[in-house]
Amino acid sequence: MPKDLLRQMEEGMASFSKGQRRIATYIMEHYEKAAYMTAAKLGETVNVSESTVVRFATELGFEGYPEFQRAMQGIIRNRLTAFQRIEVTNHLIGDGDVVDKILTADADKIRHTAEELDRDAFDRAVEALLSARQIYIMGVRSSSHLAGFLDSGLRRMFDNVKVIQSTAGSEVFEQMISIGKEDVLVAISFPRYSRRVVTAVEVAHNAGANVISLTDSQNSPIATHADQLLTAHTDMASFVDSLVAPLSIINALIVALSLKKQNDLTERLHRLEQIWQEYEVYDTPK
Repeated sequence: MPKDLLRQMEEGMASFSKGQRRIATYIMEHYEKAAYMTAAKLGETVNVSESTVVRFATELGFEGYPEFQRAMQGIIRNRLTAFQRIEVTNHLIGDGDVVDKILTADADKIRHTAEELDRDAFDRAVEALLSARQIYIMGVRSSSHLAGFLDSGLRRMFDNVKVIQSTAGSEVFEQMISIGKEDVLVAISFPRYSRRVVTAVEVAHNAGANVISLTDSQNSPIATHADQLLTAHTDMASFVDSLVAPLSIINALIVALSLKKQNDLTERLHRLEQIWQEYEVYDTPK
């Protein structure tokens, strides 16, 4: 998939047919609208046939219009400001039932993620975490919540878990000063990608550590150096992205690890329950 679809269309304008130039011009000027149009609707908007739109997508190197449409939607996620995202959301939902549209869309994201997840990469990620000397986790901004959830689950099974705090840039890498070949970094980032997470992946890779990248696609900047790449659909829900699918992958990782460590985990959880009861961590019924 082209890394910059708009630039590709701009550079190819001279070689396009008259109809293709109308399609390209409209997309470059209104990609936030075009990204959610069917091939038929886009063709109607620029006065060309649906088949012309589909051929345009394939001539740009896509397998079909759906893949081309996902690339356009990727442009939105990477380029639009938070305010512009709100405008797109208003256009998509309009006066519709917000709960129905969002929950249905979230269910679709989980289904597509399950269908496309690299199961071999998932299994290798589980084994890497099991054998790691030190597990580092890093997620910034909205992804920090995913990192925190993963940290909470792993700490119930392992003593060697460390969340890299997204403080000042240099301090981030001071927290990774000892990372090496026997360690694992779980990097989590989705559009708009965090530069700090991208750099942390590079640092871990250069140090020989195993990198597990949880992100949205093979084109993500944290996918380049990933030893195990786990992708999840996180299409735009509003000024933030929906994170239900990556959260489901994290749930699956935690469950898979707990099954592998079942004997050790049982004893460990018994000790934790005793501590929680002694210090009244949870509200218990009288």
